[in-house]
Amino acid sequence: MAKCAICEKGAHFGNKVSHSNRKSSKMWSSNVKSVRVKVNGGTRKMYVCTSCLKSGLVERA
Repeated sequence: MAKCAICEKGAHFGNKVSHSNRKSSKMWSSNVKSVRVKVNGGTRKMYVCTSCLKSGLVERA
């Protein structure tokens, strides 16, 4: 799973619990996109989560 290059947000793991209380493993994926970003005057492709995109922490190329 990809991690956000800005805030290091990645996947979370836990248990999926059924109505009869049986447990099985579950993975929650964070909303991470591959985006072209302006870095040091040039453009670079990196993984950024949508909350960092929305808050304006990165500038799209």
